[in-house]
Parts: sequence; C-alpha cells; structure tokens
Amino acid sequence: MRKIGITTTVPVEIIYAAGLVPVDLNNVFITAENRSQLVEEAETAGYPRNTCAWIKGIYGVLCRHPEISTVVAVTQGDCSNTHALMETLQLRGVEVVPFAYPWDRDYATLQLAMEKLAGHFGADHTAVEAATRRLDGVRELVWELDRLVGEENLGTGLVDHLYQVNCSDFRGDPESFAAAVKAETERMAGAGPLAPELRLGYLGVPPIVDDFYEYLEDQGARVVFNEVQRQFTLPWLHQDLVERYRRYTYPYGIFFRLEDIEREAARRRLDGVVHYAQSFCFRQIEDMIIRKKLRLPVLTLEGDRPGVMDARTRLRLDAFLDMLR
Repeated sequence: MRKIGITTTVPVEIIYAAGLVPVDLNNVFITAENRSQLVEEAETAGYPRNTCAWIKGIYGVLCRHPEISTVVAVTQGDCSNTHALMETLQLRGVEVVPFAYPWDRDYATLQLAMEKLAGHFGADHTAVEAATRRLDGVRELVWELDRLVGEENLGTGLVDHLYQVNCSDFRGDPESFAAAVKAETERMAGAGPLAPELRLGYLGVPPIVDDFYEYLEDQGARVVFNEVQRQFTLPWLHQDLVERYRRYTYPYGIFFRLEDIEREAARRRLDGVVHYAQSFCFRQIEDMIIRKKLRLPVLTLEGDRPGVMDARTRLRLDAFLDMLR
C-alpha cells in the first residue's frame, strides 16, 4: 500500500481510513543505523549547522526513501522549521500536504482542518469512524502498559517510551503492533516489579540521544511518566475525534501542557522531572515557564545530534539524582 510520511502526530485515523499507510519520519530517522549520516546529508544539501537535527534527519530519510512521495507536514503546532523543510521537499518533487493545529484550540477550526485532510485523501466519515475503532483497540493496550509502568512498577521507562511513541503511526501495521504490545505486557508481568529509588517524569520531545533511559536506571532512577509520548496515544475516550485532537496537548501552548503535566505528576508521585530541549528549538524558551510554574525539581537537558550522552550530561544527571535523594 502507498506510504504517507508524517512530520509529527496527525489524525492518522484519516490516513488509515483512506487505505494508506502512515509513516512517522521521526521514528524512521531515529531508528536508522546511519542516522548521523542522514543529518550530514541534509547539511551537504545546504541545511545550516544550527538547524534542528530532527528536521535534517527527516530530510535525509526522504532522500533515502523515494517511495514516500507524499508527506503530511504540520505547519502550526510543531517545529517552525517545518515550513522550510516543506519547501526543500517540494524542490525534490515530494507532494506536501499541510495540516495545522489551531493555536487557540478552536473546535471548528480543527474540524475544518481534519475535514480538509480527509477530503484530500478521499476518506469518508464512515471509514474514519471504523479506523478510529480499530486504532482505539490498540491504544487501550498501550494505556494498560503505561499504567503498569506508572502504577505497578512493571517494565522500564524505555519500554513505556517506545510503545507510546510508536502510536504516532502504529508502525504502519496496527494489528502487528498490538501483538507486540501484548507480548511485552506479558513479559513485564512475568518479570515482576522493579524497585527504583527515584520516580521521574520526562518532559518534552523524545530524546535524540540513545542511552538516556538506560543510564537513569543504572543510577537507581526510573521514568514513570513520558509526557509527550503519552500524548501520542490520545489517552482518553468518550469524545468525538475532533475533541480528542483538541485535547492532545503537544501542538498547543505550554500552559495547556502544564495542566496535564501537573495532574500526572501528582498521580504518579514524581520526585522530579527532566525537561529535554532539542538544540535550536523554540521550545527551549518554554523551559523558563516550566521552571517557574511546576512545583517539582526540574533538570533541563539539551540534545543536538543523535548518539550517546556526553560526559557533561551524565555528570549533570548524577548531580540531579543526588540532590533528589
């Protein structure tokens, strides 16, 4: 089936309803063996050094995968560099379909954007409803996995991260992905609970570094709340599809995100949070608001290119954990 690239989470129910396969280009980039080369290829093509590596990675992925000839790009509610990414993709002959989350979370505006997306791909209302039911069955499995990590101390923060982040596209095969979630949940239950010293939250976009979660657990800490990754699962039912994407916090302002963060921090009994900020991203500025409003210890980490954490970052994590203890 025809593959449709996406630059971040969009209403994938529409893409599946049209008989197409969504591909989260971020996931393809970060799991590639040659991900550093993908960034370098974008720089060779002309992307500046001081541009987000995720944007460059997406460009590199599409250079390597010409079979993905159509991309849904989020023009409002994600990285502002996406606008230039769209233009450079058009230069390569890629069809770019814009999608915008309204800044003010206006229901009618979001509904119009979703209807326009459905019209572009030829997905009718009945098919979208059927796709929603299909994907919700998978989401419920991931919600249960997240509950086991956060409440029952089963599984690791890395496992929680991986299965939630893949709800952006369900790996292009919801049924196969559901089977993997079930198998992982059974494995977690069989392994029994973990007993970390510290319970942490992870805020911000998924990390570009490889060993963040493993290093924390080696130091006796564990991530039991992955903020943005959890949002990819749309962790709520009983609303229509437009309302669910209106409640999805990532595309909207930091104050709306903070309501969800504060609620989950209390529910999951967090000792502190790590706020990850990607280099050259406007969201770095939001760190000052998080620090002022969130009543928890906050460590801010910055990542640039894919790879393992550097020694300075490890030292800062060590000091933060010591302070929490």
